[in-house]
Parts: sequence; C-alpha cells; structure tokens
Amino acid sequence: MAKTFFPNADQIDYVSASAPHPENTQYKISIGLEVWGGQNHPVAKIQMVYDGVVAGRRSPSYPLGSDDFQRVTKKLDELISNR
Repeated sequence: MAKTFFPNADQIDYVSASAPHPENTQYKISIGLEVWGGQNHPVAKIQMVYDGVVAGRRSPSYPLGSDDFQRVTKKLDELISNR
C-alpha cells in the first residue's frame, strides 16, 4: 500500500490512552499533508498506536468516562495554534 500521509516532523505529539485500551496504547496527533485525488492537502490526523506501531486502518476511539477525548483535542488545538 502506498503511503498517503506525510506528517510534519515538528507537528507530532502523543497522548496516552486510558483503559480499557491495552497498556502502552497512545493516540498519535499530527499535522501534515495527505494525498487525496492525486493532490496534497493539509490535514490534522489522529491515529491509534499500539506498542509503538501505528494501527493503519484502526479509527481512534475514546472510552466514555475517561478524559481521553479532551486531552487529544487540547493537544490538537495546541498543534494547530503553533502552525
């Protein structure tokens, strides 16, 4: 599969995920370029990371009763503000 997302190295951060996610699970928050229809578009992207490996097609999920969504949103706001 061809790579379609190219994050800016200085616009990447991680937030630890709460249980019931497995231990060593993180949300990768990044800003970069993604190829859509043969053209590059600036995007914000949230990805799940398990034991240091990005889960390519797994959508992020935020356990209810945790503050995961708020922490991820805060970090994304910070990255966007610092563009």
